[in-house]
Amino acid sequence: MLQQTRVAAVIPYFERFLARFPTFQALAEAPESDILAYWAGLGYYYRARNLQKAARLIRSYGAFPDTYADIRALPGIGDYTAAAVASIAFGLLHATVDGNVLRVLTRVLDDAADIASARGRRHVTEQASVLLDRSRPGDFNQAMMELGATVCLPSNPQCLLCPVASLCAARKRGTQHLRPVKTVKTKSIEEHRVVFWIEEAGRLLVWQRPEDSRLMPGFWELPERSELPAIGVGESLGTFRHGITLRNYRFDVRLGMAPADLGVCRWVPMDALSRLPLSTVLKKAKRLVNKGDKAVATLRSSTASS
Repeated sequence: MLQQTRVAAVIPYFERFLARFPTFQALAEAPESDILAYWAGLGYYYRARNLQKAARLIRSYGAFPDTYADIRALPGIGDYTAAAVASIAFGLLHATVDGNVLRVLTRVLDDAADIASARGRRHVTEQASVLLDRSRPGDFNQAMMELGATVCLPSNPQCLLCPVASLCAARKRGTQHLRPVKTVKTKSIEEHRVVFWIEEAGRLLVWQRPEDSRLMPGFWELPERSELPAIGVGESLGTFRHGITLRNYRFDVRLGMAPADLGVCRWVPMDALSRLPLSTVLKKAKRLVNKGDKAVATLRSSTASS
């Protein structure tokens, strides 16, 4: 859940998720739609599916695996997560290397390795393994991550407060603001999209992404022109922004009049939406509409009277 998401934003999702799925057995046996509904809003939905796959595998083992190789083999588990679990839960000698640790080490060692490259990350990971405290690997890894998160900050490192300032080669040479070296990211792409809000008699016209969809399979979306080519277009209800990786979208939410052929779309009762896995775009559009726009109020009153 913490991938690309702040801790403060994750906490309520984490608490709700664990309350609903408190054990591996509960997660393994739950309908996928329930899992996606409780994950909705965090993005990167393949992580939720991988969690369930891992839970089912652990259920078949009878217990959580206790070796690095077996932990790493679980669906959705990479080198970083496997090392963190192995060292913190089982005291195994594996260094965890995330963005915070990369920053701390490149400054302490004044290392000019490009951490945006696989070769550079591999080099720093090797250095982390050399420095790892063999007697307390879990504590060491957590301390390194915390140091980077709270003291060795990206743009304003708190060097005067740092407990390892005397060991920091970059501080001695005045290069701490030049570390880590990281190649410039690709410029993001701006894109304008139009989604349609078609509400009738307490129902909303939506469509569900197929199970083999590359993005967010199983999630419900508002239709665009691609789903309803013959749609009658009404006035704009407003716009909102939505970012995914290197794409920045501006969505225009417009009233629509349903054509005779609904294609892949279907009517869903408004009060049933909270029980479905909704895309973040649909959720943002719903919040926009529910602000009490005059056009929507008119639409709702007219459909209610009919």
